[in-house]
Amino acid sequence: MEKNMIGLDKQQTSALSTELNTLLANYQLLYMNVRGFHWNIKGRSFFELHAKFEEIYNDLVIKVDEIAERILTLESQPVHGYSKYLALSAIPETLDVTDGAQAIRHILDAYRTLLIKQRQILSAASELGDEGTVSLLSDYISQQEKETWMLNAYLQ
Repeated sequence: MEKNMIGLDKQQTSALSTELNTLLANYQLLYMNVRGFHWNIKGRSFFELHAKFEEIYNDLVIKVDEIAERILTLESQPVHGYSKYLALSAIPETLDVTDGAQAIRHILDAYRTLLIKQRQILSAASELGDEGTVSLLSDYISQQEKETWMLNAYLQ
C-alpha cells in the first residue's frame, strides 16, 4: 500500500478526492446562485436578505478554497472551470430569482444536498483515518444544520 505525503493510502485518497471535487462543484454552484440572490432580491425583506445572502456567499467562498486546498493536500487536483462544475454538481444553476422566500428555499434544497454528500464523504474519510477531512466536514455539517434550522424558521 503506497502512502501519500501525509501518510494516507494514495489509492483511497484519490477516490476521496474525486468525491471532494464533486463537493467543490456543488459549493461553486451554490456560491454563484447565492450571489445572484444577493444581487437580484426585491421586496420588503430586501435589506435583511441582501445582507444575509452576502454573509452566506462570503462563507461559501471560504469553504470553496478550503475544499480545494484539502484536495491538494491529498495530492490530487481540484477541478476548476464552470463547465466542469455544471457537469459534476447536483445543485442546479438557479437564475433570476427575485423573491426572498423562493431564494431561501433554493438555499435549503442546496444545503440538504450538501449535508447528504458531506456525511458520505465524512464516513469515507473516517474509514481512511483522514482526520483532516473529517474535521473540516464535521464543522461544515454542524454549521449548515444550524443554518437550515434558522432559514426554515424565517420561512414560518
